[in-house]
Order: sequence, then structure tokens, then C-alpha cells
Amino acid sequence: MPVHTWKDVKPGAVVDETGGARKTRTGDWRSQRPVYDKEKCTKCGLCYLYCPDAAIKRVGEGHIEIDYYFCKGCGICSVECPVDAITMVKEGKEKKE
Repeated sequence: MPVHTWKDVKPGAVVDETGGARKTRTGDWRSQRPVYDKEKCTKCGLCYLYCPDAAIKRVGEGHIEIDYYFCKGCGICSVECPVDAITMVKEGKEKKE
């Protein structure tokens, strides 16, 4: 039996459930994923600011972690990174060093 993660809502209706996206593993949609190179990172935070899915979290000492549970692989973080510390790779492949 398929699991439906959407809810039919009439136009103009207000959905009374908040945080619904947190219950859905949207990261499974991506075909590419960002790979973070901590050594190149200057801790500018642009990737964090531009991520449309809030899948990038700032952690100790200004570095980041990518929450692959929600990252859709849009690549905005990679494009906005001024020092190429984030590289997009095909899902299922490891970044070649």
C-alpha cells in the first residue's frame, strides 16, 4: 500500500499542520549531492544563506554540515561558494580526491 505524503486541500484553505516537510524525506529526490571540503572552506556562510531547503547547518568553528535527509541536490550551495569548497557529484558516487 503506497504511503501518501501530500494532503488534498481546497483552494484558499488553510492547512492546520505545521512542520509537515520535516516528516518527509525529500533528499531522496536528488540525482546529485553536494560534497563539502572542509579544508577549502573559508567559513563565509554563503552556502548556508542560499540553501532553499535549510539543509545546510552551521556547526562548531563556523564549518557546515549538509543534511542529506532534506538536500534536494539543487547545487545552489556549490554555485554560491566563492572558493569551490562544495562540489556536486552524481548520487551514489564518491568524490575523487
